[in-house]
Amino acid sequence: MSYRLIRPFLFAFDAERAHNLSLRLLRMLPFPSPSTADPVLAQTVAGVRFPNPVGLAAGYDKEGLVAHKMHGLGFGFAELGTLTPLPQSGNPAPRLFRLVEDRAVINRMGFNNGGQAAGAERIAKRRRGDAIVGVNIGANKDTADRIADYVTGVTCMAPLADYLTVNISSPNTPGLRALQDRAALDQLLGAVMAARGADRTPIFLKVAPDLAPADIEDIAAACLDHRVDALIVSNTTIARPPLRSRHAHESGGLSGAPLHDLSLDRLRDFRRALGTRLPLIGVGGIATAEQAYARIRAGASLVQLYSALVYEGPTLPRRINAGLKALLARDGLATIGDAVGIDA
Repeated sequence: MSYRLIRPFLFAFDAERAHNLSLRLLRMLPFPSPSTADPVLAQTVAGVRFPNPVGLAAGYDKEGLVAHKMHGLGFGFAELGTLTPLPQSGNPAPRLFRLVEDRAVINRMGFNNGGQAAGAERIAKRRRGDAIVGVNIGANKDTADRIADYVTGVTCMAPLADYLTVNISSPNTPGLRALQDRAALDQLLGAVMAARGADRTPIFLKVAPDLAPADIEDIAAACLDHRVDALIVSNTTIARPPLRSRHAHESGGLSGAPLHDLSLDRLRDFRRALGTRLPLIGVGGIATAEQAYARIRAGASLVQLYSALVYEGPTLPRRINAGLKALLARDGLATIGDAVGIDA
C-alpha cells in the first residue's frame, strides 16, 4: 500500500531521474544483515549457496552502490553492472522509458558506468556479511578488441564477485550480440575461462531472447565445451509485440510484461538443448510468484527480476518468496530444488 502511494510521485519524474532517486534513497536507508538461508528455498548453483532463488537482475545498480544491501528487500542475490573496463557515459538521454499501459520498460542506456577500477574499489569497501553479489561485465563501445575487454573484466572483478556474468546480449552496444555467433563465442569463452585461471569464480553467460533454433544449439554446445557455470536466459528484446504506450516506437531493449512469453520460450528451448547439464537462470517479465514458479518448473534454478520493481515496488521479492513456498506446499514438494525442470 505504501508503494502505491509513493509511485505517482516517482512517476512524476522521467524514468532515469526516478531511477537515480530510488538509488539515493536506498543508499541512505539502513538495511539488516543477510537473513539465514531458508531450507525450503535455498539451493546451491555453481558452488554458490543462494539463500533463496529470487535475484535482482543487472541494470538497476550499474555502479555497485546498493547491491550489497538488496538482501534487505528479500533478494537472495543481486547482480550489479554492467561494468566496462573504461568509464563511458552511454547513449544520449532520454534513454529510459516507462511503458505504463504495458507494464514494460524500454532502455537504450548503452553500458553507462564509471569503469571497473572505480567499481572494484567501491565493491571492496561495501561487501559485507554473506550477501551474494554477482558482477556483470561488458565491453566498451569504442574498444578495438572486445574480447580483451572481457578478459580485463574477469581479471579485475573475479576476486570481488561471487560470480561473474559475461554480458554479450545487450542490444544497446552496436555489434555486441554478434559475439553470440559460434566462432566468436568460442573465441570469447576460451579467453574468458583462461583468464579466470585458478580463481574459479563461477562464470555465467547472459544471452538474448532473439535467437533462432540454430543459435540456441550453437550457444548450448559452446557453453558445454568451455564449461561455463550457468546460462542466464534472457536479456531484453529488440522485438516489438503489440504495445499500447506512446513510447512503443522508442529504440532499445524491451523488458517487463511483454517479454515474459518470449523469455520463457527461450528458457524451454535451452532446457531441451542442455537437459540438466548446465544450470539455467530465468529472467524476463517475472512479476509474480506464479511466474517465477513456472520459470523454475521449466528448468530455471534461479530467477531474476528488475522491471517489475518499477510497477510492484520493493516488497516484491519477499512476496514472490512467500508465494513460492505456498506453491511448493500445494504441490507436495519439499524444496525449490525439487521443482526445477519438472515440467521440462
